[in-house]
Amino acid sequence: MLVAAGTDPVAPAAGELRTRLRQLRRQHHTTSLSEKLTDMYIVVLVVGTIGLSLVGGFSDFLGSPGVQQSDPARRWWLAVAAGLVAAGLAWHGLRSLGPLLVSPATPTWVVSAPVDRRAWLLPQLRWLLVGAASVGALLGLGAALSGSVGDPAQLGWWSFAGASCGGAVVAISVAAQGAGSSLWWARRAGTVFLGTGGAVASALVLAHHLALPIVGPPVAGQVVVAVVGLGALPLAVAASLRARRSLAWVDRASLSAGTQLFGGVTTAAVLLDPSALTEVLAQRRWLRIGRVRHRAFRPAPRLLVLLQAELRRLGRRPGALAAWGMLLLAMYAVGAALPSAAPIAQILLAFLAGDRLAGGLRTVSRSAGLRRVLGGSETELRLVHFVVPALGTAGWFLLSLPAVPLSVGWLDGVLLLGVVVAVYRFATRRLVSYSGAVVDTPAGLMPVDIMGQLLRGLALLAVLVFVQALHL
Repeated sequence: MLVAAGTDPVAPAAGELRTRLRQLRRQHHTTSLSEKLTDMYIVVLVVGTIGLSLVGGFSDFLGSPGVQQSDPARRWWLAVAAGLVAAGLAWHGLRSLGPLLVSPATPTWVVSAPVDRRAWLLPQLRWLLVGAASVGALLGLGAALSGSVGDPAQLGWWSFAGASCGGAVVAISVAAQGAGSSLWWARRAGTVFLGTGGAVASALVLAHHLALPIVGPPVAGQVVVAVVGLGALPLAVAASLRARRSLAWVDRASLSAGTQLFGGVTTAAVLLDPSALTEVLAQRRWLRIGRVRHRAFRPAPRLLVLLQAELRRLGRRPGALAAWGMLLLAMYAVGAALPSAAPIAQILLAFLAGDRLAGGLRTVSRSAGLRRVLGGSETELRLVHFVVPALGTAGWFLLSLPAVPLSVGWLDGVLLLGVVVAVYRFATRRLVSYSGAVVDTPAGLMPVDIMGQLLRGLALLAVLVFVQALHL
């Protein structure tokens, strides 16, 4: 931009700058419109196919005789607890991402420039709200279809409630992002949701084991959905207006805080390598801890010292222990509300509980440099770091046996051993190698070697679930 001598330069408007950047990007793009539409069609087709399959499978499960014979009031409170936990996890995810975020170059060239920050971020906020409402509506519709709701009016209310709740949650998170760390409730909202969901599940489990009567909702479920949707709509509107006003106070640090996490998610999805995301999450977790107090290890042989280090690592990650306990509580809640699903849930939740404790084993298995520093054989290092997850998985499985309405027999020992082995195989996966075989099929090229690497441990888990299903 040319400026006359003796005059101050005038910063361009956000719309003009955005238009100029769009024109520059088009000069470097070689993808045609038809190719873009084809990519969008493939993404929509894959997501739609997977979504319909999940909805159909869950609908068949809820319509099975075993589920239908369970108490509706208990199923209702289990759904409430699951919804609260999902809301808490969604809030933590939004706060970790931003939810407003920009590319790495934007903070340097745009956000640092004298450009109206509210006008620059306003289109992104609009698209974010539209996307959140759309995703919420689809989730509400999927939940209604899973529950065998066929009335179009009821399906509309479910979609309306999902859209209102999705827009409200995202708008509130954007408003909290603009306020920074001054809002105490923004830092604790996710924990409150998780704690409330755990309290509801605990009350359900206690009422079941104490043979206390469990009362369902005082009105029909459709009325509750309508009330939730109508109540969330004004909250979503007010939060959106508040979020629009707070855009001017969104700082550079909060805009770029979730860029690394978003990059990890994108890389893991494109390269089919979950380690790209887990490494980012581990780094953020240890940075959140900040500093720790140094304590010397007790004198012992080398393997026992490594075991002490693994126990100390677990003690510095209280979230892993909390997740272990929450999964055990979820197992008892499923056993109280859906007894027919408890045997399958026991295998899946035991695997998740053991995987939460396998951080050290995962780190050692994926770092050749760390193994060379520690010394010893690779098998020796893996086994000593496998002690904690193996004992944690076995303890979780044994503590969950009272929640399963089946007699304890030889099959439980086999399943326990299989789950422990599945945790070991899943945690000891190496970094994905892309030099394997590819098979040409009518559906396209299938990277069978990569799929085999990704399914390491999960394939054994699927076999265990199949064996348990045959035993029911």
